[in-house]
Amino acid sequence: MPSADPVVPQPAESAWAAPAALGPIDAVVSLPGSKSLTNRYLVLSALAQEVSRLRAPLRSRDTALMAAALRTLGCGVDDAADDPADWIVTPGVLRGGGRIDCGLAGNVMRFLPPVAGLASGPVRFVGDEQAAARPMAPILAALATLGVDLDDGGLGGLPFVVHGRGRVRGGEVTLDASASSQFVSGLLLSGARYDEGVTVHHDGKAVPSLPHIEMTVETLRDAGAIVDDSAPLTWRVEPSEINALDVVIEPDLSNAAQFLAAALVTGGRVRVRGWPQYTTQGGDALRDILDEMGADVVLDREGLSVTGSEPIHGVDLDLHDSSELTPVVAALCALADGPSIIRGVAHIRGHESDRLAALARELSRLGTLVTETDDGLRINPRPLRAALFRTYADHRMVMAAAVLGLRVPGIEVENVATVAKTLPTFVQLWENMLAQSPGAASGSRR
Repeated sequence: MPSADPVVPQPAESAWAAPAALGPIDAVVSLPGSKSLTNRYLVLSALAQEVSRLRAPLRSRDTALMAAALRTLGCGVDDAADDPADWIVTPGVLRGGGRIDCGLAGNVMRFLPPVAGLASGPVRFVGDEQAAARPMAPILAALATLGVDLDDGGLGGLPFVVHGRGRVRGGEVTLDASASSQFVSGLLLSGARYDEGVTVHHDGKAVPSLPHIEMTVETLRDAGAIVDDSAPLTWRVEPSEINALDVVIEPDLSNAAQFLAAALVTGGRVRVRGWPQYTTQGGDALRDILDEMGADVVLDREGLSVTGSEPIHGVDLDLHDSSELTPVVAALCALADGPSIIRGVAHIRGHESDRLAALARELSRLGTLVTETDDGLRINPRPLRAALFRTYADHRMVMAAAVLGLRVPGIEVENVATVAKTLPTFVQLWENMLAQSPGAASGSRR
């Protein structure tokens, strides 16, 4: 039977009081699987020839929306009978006639329209109110070029309808992926099932988060697809069958950011279990970032250990390839010993919120001197004061607020439930981390 997945986080009735640290934290944290990998493997499993098994996938709003969407298209996504933590994905004949809720999930809104082109019949895509502002026009135009019939009412974004014909011609397309690497990944994931495969050329400013495209290429190869990424900014997927998968999902390294940051903020030590020796996840950049900010960083068979000591150093960082780390890194910069610059992240204005504007506004309300630049932030630390930290329905803003709350008693976090987008157990994990160091923290949920 289908799993009972968390689909929509409920609005918080009151703010969450972020716990303050009273001393160094010494904790070990185990994190759920990667959202990016879970959703890529879900799509490939749905397009495969036989049944697949995803071991320890992430269960969050974004992955629940992806699973529900694939069920709408005629595939099975069910808990494994012998281990309900795993998903069994059963491919089916792709069908139209349904409605796909994307929520605020960029993976769903960008990975599944290329799949819907292979369905028989119309598929309507909708999402949260904020989702209409997320960039979509380049991938919709690319799909039209590849032979997919769709109607977006001239909006270039949600809502829209894909009129599937059971097959897609495919071929060669050029697009501007400077707003999101997911435009490329979405086309590549379905490309093996297109009659002519797909060749994607990027033409525009630098593609953000290139490691996510590398991740897509790796997952395609895991499923037996033939991918040529030898030419700069060009990716080719040959038409072929997709093999069934039996894979263990890596921990979500981006979701480790706030836990590892806690070591710096408190002068303590945090170890994240299961950190891979090799990975395509952009969150692996944390090792270098935290080292530059003054931490002692050690990767061994036990995981990644970060030990902090005063002070936290100001930095000049280009986070173009790991932009999802920006909110937590910005929080650390607000607690640093000098000014910091974050560069290369103009594209995060089109994420769950306008993250640059949101961070500048909320950090300023706490007392930090923040200036928005064309592609990032300039952060000049100042003494911080407690206030309500607004989150703009953005899970990464919750995580940034929690980091600041360790140092600034009395910070309250608006709508902490929005963190269910990628980490529904965040509050429990955060409080468990603090509980491992008796006397190191105070504060509770209201």
